[in-house]
Amino acid sequence: MQIVRPRCLVASLLILALMLVRLENATANSGQDAKPRPNILLVTADDLAYSSVGAFGCKMPGITPNIDKLAEQGIKFTQAHVNTAVCQPCRQSWMTGRFPHNNGAEGFEPIDRDVPTLPEQLKSRGYVNGILGKEIHHQPVDRFCWDFIPFKTEKEAVWRSGHSRHPELFHRYSAKFFEMAKKQKKPFFLIANSHDPHRPFVGSDIDARSWGDHKPPITKQFAPDEIEMLGYLPDIEKVRKEVAQYYGNVYRCDQNIGAVLQALQESGLEDETLVIFLSDHGAAFPFAKAQCYLNSTKTPLIVKWPGKVKSGSIDSAHFVTGIDLMPTMMEAAGLAPTSKLDGKSFLPLLSGKRQQDREYAFATFYQIFARIRYPMRCVQGSKFGYIYNFWADRELAMTGDSSGGITWKAMIEAAETDPEIAKRVELYKHRVPEEFYNLQDDPNGLNNLADDPAYAQELEMFRTKMAEMMKRYDDPAHEAYRNRNTPGVVEAFMKAQQEKAKKTKPVVRF
Repeated sequence: MQIVRPRCLVASLLILALMLVRLENATANSGQDAKPRPNILLVTADDLAYSSVGAFGCKMPGITPNIDKLAEQGIKFTQAHVNTAVCQPCRQSWMTGRFPHNNGAEGFEPIDRDVPTLPEQLKSRGYVNGILGKEIHHQPVDRFCWDFIPFKTEKEAVWRSGHSRHPELFHRYSAKFFEMAKKQKKPFFLIANSHDPHRPFVGSDIDARSWGDHKPPITKQFAPDEIEMLGYLPDIEKVRKEVAQYYGNVYRCDQNIGAVLQALQESGLEDETLVIFLSDHGAAFPFAKAQCYLNSTKTPLIVKWPGKVKSGSIDSAHFVTGIDLMPTMMEAAGLAPTSKLDGKSFLPLLSGKRQQDREYAFATFYQIFARIRYPMRCVQGSKFGYIYNFWADRELAMTGDSSGGITWKAMIEAAETDPEIAKRVELYKHRVPEEFYNLQDDPNGLNNLADDPAYAQELEMFRTKMAEMMKRYDDPAHEAYRNRNTPGVVEAFMKAQQEKAKKTKPVVRF
């Protein structure tokens, strides 16, 4: 009989333990690899109002035929919101599943280096990643693991050129990426970002001066009397003229979206692809972009997934927000959620199931590109919306992209003789600390009910909900909000905010 020495026994047990661990890991990996890995196509618009989409209520004939067709093929969410209504912070929230104050990018700066990103996670699952347009707004570049950035790498393309407003180029580059993924025999993640309908608007003076040799095509223009007016703006001649120009960009945006979807269909990969469409926030007009109104945060979210999503379905019961995109796409790809996510997957909703805790949307705003802080917080519900403006001190005035162009100038001019427009101008410039709106009756936020005693009970409920959501999401403004009625607290918070803004360094180039 062979005698096993103690030292040999220990070694044998260690070897056996290692073999068991490897077997367990192999089994786990095998299980993960066995899960389906759908292609994922995220198609986005820049500064597109939800109300400018036919499928979401716009009555202008044929304004968004490609987006409307996508809605017919998938599920439409009528209670979808972004969490921050300005470009880079919003988009980096999509790619991290975190609010800007939790990913380190409240303004136009890079996210913190230790924050996991969606492309990074998908790459670990074997995905090939591509981006068309808006690549400047995903920083630092190496954390997003792009395998394909034609608008940066192609010799003739720069990020502000007309290339990301050109349907034919969207089709060409999308087709090139899909073919690359097919040759590599890998699932893909592509985020295709139309720069339309961001300013400059079709037919405007600045549009005529822009682009150089890369002027995007004018696919359609509208006369002022052909359009559906944006209800939060005064219906006066000069404003209507600029809104008509905006709709020219809306139509070209739809053509860009259609070009990507056509390339997907031609690739033969359509049946294996999860398609998500949404806008990063509302239009670049006063009371929309870079604010916290319904017309700021509400987004036209559509999801198509052949064999998984019932065509032509609508979800009006659940609130879905931008921070939910990353966990949803990760679950679809068979990945476990990363730590410290603010969002949660809404994948069950795609098959008609219900989810708890989707009765409200929480939105934030921090600062504009010019490094001026306008801290705002908002809670939207199915009937009411509540906004708190920390910056409303009657001295600081609102500025930014939405006050460019002719609309804001026309409103100031009209305010000299029209008392109602004068009130809107003053509200936009200086705001008031609290705003409360009945969104069912007043979706455009024209009648602030914060001082109406008939709504005191509802207002108090939303104040409580605001504090709860700020605490849940580790909002650094929570203590200032909780003690907002204590003299000096909000002022001290704002002073710290402006000092913080001075230290941020917006990213302008790669």
